Amino acid sequence: MTANPALWRASSRSHNLSSRLEVGPLRPGIAVRNSSRQESITASAEQWRSFVNAIKAGRFDR
Repeated sequence: MTANPALWRASSRSHNLSSRLEVGPLRPGIAVRNSSRQESITASAEQWRSFVNAIKAGRFDR
């Protein structure tokens, strides 16, 4: 699926990288893509919140 939010935002952590993570608002939810590709994935607002909370809690830390 290719989502086309009006405003894609790049991650501040990937400022100087040629390929970076971008997110864009959808109603309802959010789209996520790699800036070097047009394909994106979508998530509901609740799915996105759960994902962000898991990151903040360190669930994906190595």
